[in-house]
Amino acid sequence: MSKYELLWNWIKENGTDSFRLTFDEMEKIAGLPIDHSFLNHKKELLNYGYKVGKISLKGKTVSFEKVQRNTDTRSE
Repeated sequence: MSKYELLWNWIKENGTDSFRLTFDEMEKIAGLPIDHSFLNHKKELLNYGYKVGKISLKGKTVSFEKVQRNTDTRSE
């Protein structure tokens, strides 16, 4: 289980194509401080259908984007 699983599940259930959260909002959702390890764990979010977009250290925000899945089901 990832230490950010609560945050990843919240993002997945949000369902919005793209949105931004502040570090404070993320900490409240995750129930733990957002620290440098977030950078190492962010790739886990792909398993939930999202990716981390821009991280603004100055604005203390992170943008998230829904990953577009290939829905081409043509048979050859």
